[in-house]
Amino acid sequence: MTYYRKKSIAIRAIQWTGDNFAEVAVLGDSIFGLYDQRDSHLEIKTLEGWMIANFGDWIIQGVKGEVYLCKDDIFVATYEAI
Repeated sequence: MTYYRKKSIAIRAIQWTGDNFAEVAVLGDSIFGLYDQRDSHLEIKTLEGWMIANFGDWIIQGVKGEVYLCKDDIFVATYEAI
């Protein structure tokens, strides 16, 4: 069996706090659906369909401009700041 490691690439990522919509919006207006200020969730259009970002989730823009969500514990284990 062969082991593989992710290639070292730079990505853009913003952690959703519920009050940083303007910061998140720089990833592109067309990816956002409903933003509910009462429970502070944000709907994100991903390649897999619409997903809900909750507090602490990371919104990631990949190498081809695609957007996806990542839970905080997975993000911390996978990525580091550069």
